Amino acid sequence: MAGILFFDGVCGMCTRSAYFVLKLNRTGDVRIEPLQSAGVADRLGIAPSQLLDSTRWLDESGAVYSGAEAFNAAVSAALGTKLPLALYRIPGVRFVQDAIYRWVAAHRYRFPGTTPYCESHPSAC
Repeated sequence: MAGILFFDGVCGMCTRSAYFVLKLNRTGDVRIEPLQSAGVADRLGIAPSQLLDSTRWLDESGAVYSGAEAFNAAVSAALGTKLPLALYRIPGVRFVQDAIYRWVAAHRYRFPGTTPYCESHPSAC
């Protein structure tokens, strides 16, 4: 269940969220990468214009998840259990998490965070 969590590297809150997943990473199966990295749209199979719409998870099988599902998949991989992703897939839970994710994503630059990844790692962006 290894994979890469792609996130908005110019967003401090998104960077903090990605670092949070890395702190949970007891399996060593999670890597992070900013969506601003070269070639990410091609690797994910999405249009460049959709790249910053949401966080993405690319698992080792090549499956791509986005939004709340991507974050749950990353947490599942980090913890070594499918429980977060299984809970997300419960219809009512999915609806609520997706709604919250869309609202937070639309307002992400207003939330406190940490130094954006692209500021501290400019060569990666």
